[in-house]
Amino acid sequence: MSASEPTIAPPQSEPALRAIAMPADANPHGDIFGGWLLSQMDLAGGTVATRRAKGRVVTVAITAMTFHRPVFVGDEVSCYAEIVKVGRTSIAVKIESWARRGRGEEKIAVTEGLFTYVAVDSERRPCPVPEGQPSRAD
Repeated sequence: MSASEPTIAPPQSEPALRAIAMPADANPHGDIFGGWLLSQMDLAGGTVATRRAKGRVVTVAITAMTFHRPVFVGDEVSCYAEIVKVGRTSIAVKIESWARRGRGEEKIAVTEGLFTYVAVDSERRPCPVPEGQPSRAD
């Protein structure tokens, strides 16, 4: 994943999460906190990783995080998640966030990052990810 210019169009898949940025999520200037956006991305990636692991996962790393443009109060934020690698216990998920402002239809790339999750058992210990669909990187 490149830290340069964002992609031109959002993925064709359904978003893993959609949320509206609210005033409580913003600083006094109306810009949404980066932490709020990161948490939305983590929720989206965790949902996809949980389905692939067929069980509980925990976030262990966030790498290659890039904030391209700000998010404002009232923006509809869509997070697209794609599994890029599956290891023995880990799942790497690329997440792109796109904003739609006001009543317009234009989608603006706002962030992208690589999140890594580890499958865990009921004792919260790492466990193998079940065999399944190969990742895009395989």
